[in-house]
Amino acid sequence: MNPVKEALKIKELIVEWRRDFHMYPELKYEEERTSKIVEEHLREWGYSIKRIGTGIIADIGEGEKTLALRADMDALPIQEENDVPYRSRVPGKMHACGHDAHTAMLLGAAKIIAEHTETFNGRVRLIFQPAEEGGNGALKMIEGGALEGVNAIFGFHVWMELPSGVIGIRDGPFLAGAGFFTIKFKGLGGHGAYPHVAKDPIPAGAETVLALQTIVSRNVSPFETAVVSVTAFNSGTTHNVIPEEAELKGTFRFYNEEVGKLIETRIREIVSHVAQAHELESSAEIVELVPPTINDAEMANFARKVAEKYGFKHSDVPQSMGAEDFSYYLQRVPGAFLALGIRNEEKGIIYPPHHPKFNVDEDVLPLGTAMEVALALEFLR
Repeated sequence: MNPVKEALKIKELIVEWRRDFHMYPELKYEEERTSKIVEEHLREWGYSIKRIGTGIIADIGEGEKTLALRADMDALPIQEENDVPYRSRVPGKMHACGHDAHTAMLLGAAKIIAEHTETFNGRVRLIFQPAEEGGNGALKMIEGGALEGVNAIFGFHVWMELPSGVIGIRDGPFLAGAGFFTIKFKGLGGHGAYPHVAKDPIPAGAETVLALQTIVSRNVSPFETAVVSVTAFNSGTTHNVIPEEAELKGTFRFYNEEVGKLIETRIREIVSHVAQAHELESSAEIVELVPPTINDAEMANFARKVAEKYGFKHSDVPQSMGAEDFSYYLQRVPGAFLALGIRNEEKGIIYPPHHPKFNVDEDVLPLGTAMEVALALEFLR
């Protein structure tokens, strides 16, 4: 059984699935239609199914070893701007991160694996996961038993930074850990002509924006990588009124868990002391979204060998400060998160994830499917 040939045979079907999912995007934990379609196909092909909300755990085959393959299914609250026949038909919702492609590729792999179960000396587990986009759906799937008995796990993400058809593989830290913060200052409002009577939260907010930039430059070792970005500053409504409150929002990224904790600590300290200097009340709500995505070196090297055996183009892929809840799987089971290049300037496929014109080079979809099948085939020999 040649995974590449088998995947190319069903290329049109994989593309058809992807376009259908793309036209009817569903946000995190709302993936009812998508998961229903996936489940119907899997049951037809002989998989045993376990539902975890809108998520699906599907098993096929028997043996001592189990390999898991994961795809995420949720879309984003973005209005699509692409002029294509399969444009989103749901206002304000769009598959702007490629999860429609991930689901279609793994569904294609499921079909091929089911048709050749005799060639797999073990069990294949497919994880169709909801709520990757800020919902930590991976944790829900893990709590539901997705990793029970699993020896290794692989996942794919379409990747705009790589040319179409190139598989990106990296050892160690690949994607960053991520957190969000919301900072509030509360003072005393007043007339803009009498600032000495008020307690103005705006200067405190401005000082905090600048002070937060020193966390990376002065507190994080230059041998580590981190980002702190303030992305919102809201206070006041008019020209001559000093507001009572100011609110800042932002994100921080890191590859080292200790660096992440350091950033959290410094944010709280800076906010507290700036507030004290300005005689204000303050709060700093910090939510760590996901840990870093760290690929197991042995599994990454295994993926390289599989790619070479079946003639896939592959290369190292640079680290990214983006984040992924696939990291939770890798904290518990050896595995690797792989990238599938989709950039094709001739087709105008150049826009980054979460952009309203994000699109996927559909010619590469069977390659993703074939690589998923090949990983299972070689791991379960």
